[in-house]
Amino acid sequence: MASAITAYIAVVLTTVVLLFTVTHSSTLGVEYLSRLLEVQDRERAPSSVQISAAKAVLDRLIPSHSASFDFQIITKEHCGGVSCFSISNHPSSNVQGAPEILIRGVTGVELLAGLHWYLKNLCGAHISWDKTGGSQLSSVPKSGFLPKIQDDGLLIQRPVPWNYYQNAVTSSYTFAWWDWKRWEKEIDWMALQGINMPLAFTGQEAIWQKVFEKFNISSSDLDDFFGGPAFLAWSRMANLHGWGGPLPQSWLDQQLAMQKKILARMYELGMTPVLPAFSGNVPAALKNVYPSAKITRLGNWFTVDSNPKWCCTYLLDATDPLFIEIGKAFISQQVKEYGRSSHIYNCDTFDENTPPTDDPKYISSLAAAIFKGMQSGDDEAVWLMQGWLFAYDPYWRPPQMQALLHAVPIGKMIVLDLFAEVKPIWTTSDQFYGVPYIWCMLHNFAGNVEMYGVLDSVGSGPVDARISNNSTMVGVGMSMEGIEQNPVVYDLMSEMAFQRKKVNVKTWLDSYSSRRYGKFVPSIQEAWTILYHTLYNCTDGAYDKNRDIIVAFPDVDPSFLPTNKNPPKNTTTDETFDKPHLWYSTTKVIHALQLFIKGGNELSESNTFRFDLVDLTRQVLAKYANDLFVDVIEAYEEKDIDGVIYLGEKFVEVVDDMDTLLACHEGFLLGPWLESSKQLAINKQQEKQYEWNARTQITMWFDNTEEEASLLRDYGNKYWSGLLRDYYGPRAAIYFKYLRESLEKGEGFNLKNWKKEWIKLTNEWQNGNNVYPIESEGDALKISWRLFDKYLGDFGVLSDH
Repeated sequence: MASAITAYIAVVLTTVVLLFTVTHSSTLGVEYLSRLLEVQDRERAPSSVQISAAKAVLDRLIPSHSASFDFQIITKEHCGGVSCFSISNHPSSNVQGAPEILIRGVTGVELLAGLHWYLKNLCGAHISWDKTGGSQLSSVPKSGFLPKIQDDGLLIQRPVPWNYYQNAVTSSYTFAWWDWKRWEKEIDWMALQGINMPLAFTGQEAIWQKVFEKFNISSSDLDDFFGGPAFLAWSRMANLHGWGGPLPQSWLDQQLAMQKKILARMYELGMTPVLPAFSGNVPAALKNVYPSAKITRLGNWFTVDSNPKWCCTYLLDATDPLFIEIGKAFISQQVKEYGRSSHIYNCDTFDENTPPTDDPKYISSLAAAIFKGMQSGDDEAVWLMQGWLFAYDPYWRPPQMQALLHAVPIGKMIVLDLFAEVKPIWTTSDQFYGVPYIWCMLHNFAGNVEMYGVLDSVGSGPVDARISNNSTMVGVGMSMEGIEQNPVVYDLMSEMAFQRKKVNVKTWLDSYSSRRYGKFVPSIQEAWTILYHTLYNCTDGAYDKNRDIIVAFPDVDPSFLPTNKNPPKNTTTDETFDKPHLWYSTTKVIHALQLFIKGGNELSESNTFRFDLVDLTRQVLAKYANDLFVDVIEAYEEKDIDGVIYLGEKFVEVVDDMDTLLACHEGFLLGPWLESSKQLAINKQQEKQYEWNARTQITMWFDNTEEEASLLRDYGNKYWSGLLRDYYGPRAAIYFKYLRESLEKGEGFNLKNWKKEWIKLTNEWQNGNNVYPIESEGDALKISWRLFDKYLGDFGVLSDH
C-alpha cells in the first residue's frame, strides 16, 4: 500500500504544477462587486479568531496531526489581489516536534481548503460526509513523516471569489432535524471544501415572530402561517401555509439559538453567510390589520382540490409602502439579533409564483421595491436570487428577465445559475444581461437516492463560463436540494472552486478510488471507469428526480402503463405516471458491480467502500425491479394469473432483500431521520408532531383525500432500510393483489379501491410510531454477492466469494 501511495503522490506532484499556476484574472462581474468584496474583507473576524477556528477543525478532523500543521492568515496582496492559500514546508520542520507544513490563507476557509488540498493530493486522503462513508485518512503518514513540498511551495488562487452552498429547500430535505453536533460537522466540511458563501436560513421564524409583532400580528396569528418543521422551506417561499404546523414556541427559540451558533462559527472561519430577506409573503391576518394594503391571494400550489387550508398564500405587493417597512424591519431585526451581517440577502419572490402580469414596467417596479426593502435595512445590501425561475417558467422571456435583472443597480444583485451543469442560463441570456452570477450544480432533487451525475459538465462548465467573452461569473456553487449522496460528484465540484483549467475527468477519477478507499485495487479502478461512462455521464438533459417503481409506484390503471410489447393506451398517462429515468447501459453497470464484489475482500475494512458497494447494488436492483414490474404488467395484459402472482411476489421479495442490503450501512437507514426529529421535541405531543412531519415528507408529502393522493406523493422518496420493508413493499403488494383479483373476477382493475387502500396504508404509516434502527447491521459484501447471485446470476457466477 505504501508504494502505491508513494507512486500516486509522485504523479500528483507532477501534475499539480500544470493544473495550478500563479495567475490572476478577473471577470466583469467581479469588478462590479468590488465594493462588496472590500467591505467584507474589512469586516472579517480578526486573524487570531480565524486561525483558532481553523485549528479547531484540524483537531476534530485528524487530532493525531494537530501539531503537524501551522496556519497563518495573509492578505490578498500576497496572492496577487485575490483569495488564495499557499502550502510550504515549515521553516522549523527539521526540528523534532515542530510543525511540518505551513499553510497560509486569506481566511480561515482558505486555510482549511489548503489543508484539504494537501491531504487529498499529497497524502491520498478523502473527505466526505459521514453518511457517505466519512473521511478516509488511513493513507496519511504518521506525524513526523508527512510528504515534503517541493521547491518554494505552492500558491493556489481562487479564479472567482465565491464558492456558494445550499438550496432554499436543503434546509427541509436535509437539515430539518440537525442538532449542533451535526451542524458543526457540516460547517467543518464546508470550510474544508472551500465553501465561503453558505445560506444561513435556520431560525428565521423566530425573527419573523418579532417583526410581525411590530405590525400587530400576534403569535397565534402565525400558527396558520408557518409550515411544520419539515416543510418550512415551502412556507418561507409562499408555496403553502400551516401544513405540518403549528410551530411551538420551543421550536422557534431552539432554532434561533442554533442559528446564532451557526453564524458565529461561519464568521469565525471567515465565511460570508447569506441571510434571508422579505419576499412579500405575509400571514392572512395582515389583511385585517392593514385593510388598504395591496395584498393578493396566490393560486393553488399542488394541493388536492385547491384546499385553502394549506394553499393560496398571501403576497404583499412590493409597490405598497408597507412592503419596504416590513423589509427594513426584517433586515434590522436580524442584524440586531446576530450582531452583524455579510450584506448578502436571498429573496425569491417569484420562485414558482408567476407575477400577475407580464408588463416589464410592473416587474421592474416590483424588483426595485424588493431591493429597496433590503437596502433600507442595510446600506451595503446585495440581493442574491435563485435563477430557477428562468429555467422552468416560460413566463420569463427576455423582456421580463431584463426588467427584473436591471431594476437593481449593477453590482447589487447576484443570480444563481441554479442548474448550470444541465441547463445553463448564462449561455442563452448574454451573461444574465450583464448581471453577476454564480455557476451552480443542482444535481439532486428532494434528497432522492440515485447514482447519477454529469461529471464532464462539472469538470468543464465553470471554466467555460468564466473565460467566456464579457463573463459576469463571480463564483461556483452547489445548489442541490438534498446532500449526503454521490460523494464523487461533490468531491469534483468543490475542487472547481480552485481550478483554472478544465479537468480531465478520466485522469481525475484514476486517483479518486485510491483516495476514497485508501488503496489501489485494479478491479475497483476498472469499475469506476465504467461508472464514469455510464451512471456519471448523463447527457440527456432530463431532471433526475428518482421515479423508480419501488419508490414512486404508479397510481394508474395497469392498462395505461407502457410495456415492452405495447405503448401506453392513454396519452394522458404521463400526467400521473413518470417513467423511470434510464440514461445508461444496465448491463455495463452490472459488470461494474461484479468488479466491485470481486475487489471487495481487499477493502473489507473500508467504510467508504461499504457505502459505495451498497449504493451500487441498490442501483442495479432498483433498475432490475423496474423491468420486473413491466413483466408483471405484461403478464396481466396476457391474463396470465399465475405469472402475475409469481412475478408480483418476486417484486416484493426484491424490495425486502433490498431493505436487508440497505441496513448494512448507516447512510441508508430510516431510523436516524425519525429519531433525530423526536430528539428536538420537549414533550410527547411534539414528538408525535415532528415524527409525523418526518414521515410525511418522504411519503405523501402534501395533503390527500381518501380517494385522491397528494400531487407531490413520493417526491421526497428515499431508499432507506425500514421504509422499503414497511411501506414500499406493502404498497406494491396491494397493487398486485388488485391485479390478481381483476383476473380472477374477469373484471377491470379496481382503481378506486386500490387508491383508497394504498392511501389508507400511507396515512396510517405517517401516523405510526414504530422505532427503526439507527445503527447498521449485516455484512454488505456477503449480502451484495448473495443478491447478485440470486437475481443477476445470468451475468456470471461469483462463487469465489
